[in-house]
Amino acid sequence: MRRTIVRLSACLLALSASSASAQNATPRNLILFVPDGLRGRIVTPQTAPAMAELRDKGVNFKNSHSLFPTFTMANGSAMASGHYLGDTGTFSNTIYTGKPIAHSNDTVTPFLEVNPVLLEVDEHFGGDYLNEETILKMARAKGFSTAAIGKLGPTYLFDHTDGGKNTIVIDDSTGGKNGVPLSDKMKDALTKAGLPLVTTPRGENGKAGDAKTPGTTSANVAQQAYMADVAAKVVLPMFKARNKPFVLVFWSRDPDGSQHNTGDSLNTITPGINGPTSMAGIKNADNNLAQLRKALDELGLAASTNIIISSDHGFSTISKESKTSPSAKIFYDDTPKDFLPMGFLAIDLAKALNLPLHDPNNKNAPVADNAHPKAGNGVLGKDPTKPDLVVATNGGSDLIYIPSKERKLADRTIKALLEQDYVSGIFVDDEFGNFPGTLPMSQLSLKGKAVVPHPSIVVNFRSWSSGCEEPTNCSVQIADTVLRQGQGMHGSFSRGDTLNFTAAIGPDFKSGYVDPLPVSNADVGATAAKLLGLTQKANGKLIGRVMTEAMLNGATPTAYAGTIKSKPAANGLRTVLNFQRVGSQRYFDAAGFPGRTLGLDAGEGRQKTAGK
Repeated sequence: MRRTIVRLSACLLALSASSASAQNATPRNLILFVPDGLRGRIVTPQTAPAMAELRDKGVNFKNSHSLFPTFTMANGSAMASGHYLGDTGTFSNTIYTGKPIAHSNDTVTPFLEVNPVLLEVDEHFGGDYLNEETILKMARAKGFSTAAIGKLGPTYLFDHTDGGKNTIVIDDSTGGKNGVPLSDKMKDALTKAGLPLVTTPRGENGKAGDAKTPGTTSANVAQQAYMADVAAKVVLPMFKARNKPFVLVFWSRDPDGSQHNTGDSLNTITPGINGPTSMAGIKNADNNLAQLRKALDELGLAASTNIIISSDHGFSTISKESKTSPSAKIFYDDTPKDFLPMGFLAIDLAKALNLPLHDPNNKNAPVADNAHPKAGNGVLGKDPTKPDLVVATNGGSDLIYIPSKERKLADRTIKALLEQDYVSGIFVDDEFGNFPGTLPMSQLSLKGKAVVPHPSIVVNFRSWSSGCEEPTNCSVQIADTVLRQGQGMHGSFSRGDTLNFTAAIGPDFKSGYVDPLPVSNADVGATAAKLLGLTQKANGKLIGRVMTEAMLNGATPTAYAGTIKSKPAANGLRTVLNFQRVGSQRYFDAAGFPGRTLGLDAGEGRQKTAGK
C-alpha cells in the first residue's frame, strides 16, 4: 500500500482537549441544530437566510465532513458521542445484528430509525449498543436540563438509554404506541401552550411515489412547525424557569425528507434534488432555526447560549443505470426496464457466488428469479439462519458481512464487485488481510471497540456531477434503495455526500471567522462536550477533536492533506482515499476508483496545508 502523507509539524503535539480555551465557570447553554441532509455549499442568503446569517456572523466551517458511510444514524452517533463509527457500531442506517430483531419483523438486518428497534438492539448488546456515553446522558448527569426534538431515530439516539425519564424526547412517534413517554409536567405544558400531545404527521411529504407516480411536492412544514413550536413555546421557557444550563438537540427532518421523496424529477436526473420541493425543504429547516433564535432572544437566553449547526451528510440525485449488472437485465413489475432494482447488490452477488438468496425482511423466504428483496437486504446461502454472506442495503453504499470470516469467500466477493460498473471503492475488514484493489477498513476509523458485528466489506457506489457551477450541489450517485432515479439519496464517498454544512455562533465562539481546517461530525460531539464541561468515560479511542481554532483564544493547529492508494486489482482498478489530517484525526474527503467518484483526486499532489 502506497501512502502520500506529510508528517505533522511538532506544534500538533501540543494539541489536546486541554488546549481548548477554558470556558466560564458557569456552563453555557447549547443548542445543536441538525438540518438533515443539508449540502455544504447550498446555503446562501437566498436559499437559507437564517443559516447564512449565523454562519457569516459566527464561525463558517467551510471544510466540514460527514463520516463515511454518509448516513443519518451513523453521523448521529458521532455527534451524540464524539466517536467515530468503529467505536459506535452505527455503521449505517441498516446494519447486521447477527440476531433476529422482533420489532423489525425478526430480521437480522434492522433499520435503526425506529425507537423500539433501537431499544431491542440495546438489549442484545449489553443494554447500550452504542457502547459510548452520549452528550445528553453526560449533561443530565451533571445537572443540565436536556431535550431532543425532531426526526425519529437520531433524535432518540442522543439519550436512548434514559427512556424519557429525564430527557424530553419529541419525535414522529410522540403520543403513539412507539413514542417515548412524556412526563405529566410536559403534557400539562403542551396543553397550556395549545399544542397537541401527539406529533403532527408528515402528510403529503411522506409520500415517496413509485416508478409511475411522482413523489411529494410538499416540504415537511406542518410536522416541523409543531416541533419548532414545542421547542420555542414550551421547552425553552421551561428550561429558563428552571434556571439551570440546558442542552437542546433539534433534528430537522428537512431538507432530507423532501429531497428523498421529491416528485420533481421522476426517473430523470435533472432537476433531481435541485427542484422546487427540495429547495422548499431547505427553507423549511431554515425557518425552524429562525424561530428558535427568536425564542432565545425573547427569553433573554441568546447571550448565554452557544449554537452549533451541523448536517449529518450532504446529498445526491439517484441514478439507477448500469451496463454490467445482471439484475438490471431482469424484468420486475415495479422497476423501469433496464434500471437497477432495489437490492441489486444482493441479487448480483447471489448470481456471481452461486448462492441461494433469501429475504431477511420476509421471514427468510427465497427470492424468486424475477423478484427482489422487500427492503433490498439479502442473506445468501443454503441455510438462511446460518448465512454465508449478508448484504445490508442502505443507499449510496452497502455493507457486506461474512459471519464465518472465510477469506476465500471474501476474495470471491471482492472479485465479483470489481466487475461491476456501479462500484467505486471497496473497503475490507483488516481481519481478512489485504486484497488488490481494496483498502482496509481501519483507514476509515471503522475498526474500533464497537460491540455489534463489524462489516466484512463496505462497498461504495459510483458518483458524478450532473453539471453545475458547484459540483457538490448537483452530485449524482448509484443508490441501492426503493427510491427512484431522480429522487435523492446519500451514503456514498462522493464529496457531494461528505461535504456537510457546519457553522456555530455564541459566547464561546469567534465572530466572523472562516475556519479553513477540516472538521467532522465526531468533532461536533467532542466540541459540544468541551463547551459543556463534560468528561466522557470512553470505551473506544476513536474520538473527534475539539475545534479549538473556532473558540475564543483557542489554539489553531496545522492540517495536511494526503492520499492512500491500494495495489491495483487484476483489471487495474484501485481504491484511492483522499483525506486530511489534524493531529491524530483523519477527515475523509472522497474515495473510490479514479473516474468513478465525484471529488476524488487520484494525483500525488495532495500535500497542501491549512491553518498556521
